[in-house]
Amino acid sequence: MKKVMEILVLVTYDVVTKSSAGQKRLRRVAKTCENYGVRVQNSVFECIVDATQLKQLQLTLTEIINEKEDSLRFYNLGNNYKTKVLHLGSKQTFNVEDTLIL
Repeated sequence: MKKVMEILVLVTYDVVTKSSAGQKRLRRVAKTCENYGVRVQNSVFECIVDATQLKQLQLTLTEIINEKEDSLRFYNLGNNYKTKVLHLGSKQTFNVEDTLIL
């Protein structure tokens, strides 16, 4: 049986919230990202996904945003991400692969 390759993807977004529709889009984008990963900053999520999950995430977010006003970025850090992420500063760091209890 072939093992599914999972990668770390950093998802960032900027949603214009001048209107109630923009505020709703922002909430929907954040909620969708929460289904795939962990919020590490206000509009930044670390997501460990396989290729199928990444494509689904991209499609879902593209359907939510207004491409004329909002912005999405996906940074593929690959499967050797533990050597590619350095955290400094006050926010508590954690392993995105660990189970989170909220």
